[in-house]
Amino acid sequence: MTSPRGDRAVPTGTATQAAGDAGVAEARALTKRFGDVVAVDRVDLAVGAGEVVGLLGANGAGKTTLMRLLLGLMPVSGGWVALFGMAPSRATRRRVGYVPQGLGLYEDLTVAENLSFAAAAYGVPVVPPPDLGDVAETRVRDLPLGIRRRVAFAAALQHGPELLVLDEPTSGVDVVARSDLWDTIRTATERGAAAIVSTHHMDEASRCDRLVLMAAGRVVAEGTLDRIIGRERTVVVHAEEWTKVLEAVGSAGLSAALVGTTVRVHGAAPEAVHAVLERAGIDAALELVAPTLDEVFAGLVAGGWRPERGDDRR
Repeated sequence: MTSPRGDRAVPTGTATQAAGDAGVAEARALTKRFGDVVAVDRVDLAVGAGEVVGLLGANGAGKTTLMRLLLGLMPVSGGWVALFGMAPSRATRRRVGYVPQGLGLYEDLTVAENLSFAAAAYGVPVVPPPDLGDVAETRVRDLPLGIRRRVAFAAALQHGPELLVLDEPTSGVDVVARSDLWDTIRTATERGAAAIVSTHHMDEASRCDRLVLMAAGRVVAEGTLDRIIGRERTVVVHAEEWTKVLEAVGSAGLSAALVGTTVRVHGAAPEAVHAVLERAGIDAALELVAPTLDEVFAGLVAGGWRPERGDDRR
């Protein structure tokens, strides 16, 4: 079944029922090609009410394209997608609050005018947030990025959306502003909305209920932060001659990073690291610790792990 725009719609029967079970949004084997480039490669995704799903990955991983496909803003090349159990459409998008990377604001209009325009588009009354009162008559182009993002959030939330789709909403703002924006996201989900949030900030992973890690258009891992990290461990090397440690492990082809004066080696057994240091004549103490999400993600992208049936990170 295909929509007039050429979008792949949800087939009837079991697939539609599955989308209804997911509650808000679902994709199956979703694929998008631009010529020879595969921007989204057979992605499966399901988002339920009240949860925050984080799309994590570097720039170019396919996060923005995936979001646009979920909203029906571009035709799919394969697979299918559903919003609220139906093919994406103008009607289903009215139930969504969308903040694109470019924020979707009119820079020549004031804050109040932007909010009024967005409210009119959804047929709801304007309720200006109290924290934006001081800038209500200021043109958006004259505001700092952090406040622009707050305006974009306010515009997207006015109609009480059941799903928030936020494309790198905290990019370019300071730590305090990022925390405030995440508080806004969590408040919305506590009221029952679902949220899909893309970011390249790995430290925001703990803010999400579930993570989807993407690289080169593919999902390389999915689950809670604890399940993605799983039973993996990183070897921490404590040594006075840490420069020699870096040189030795690097020469052995191991992935290492310097944190302070300790060297973290991910993806290698302690015995292997010990052998490398022993051959180099380096006296060091080794410690086995839980890896950071950055380390796990780097290992996944490098091919150190492949999703397999039964792996507890899928």
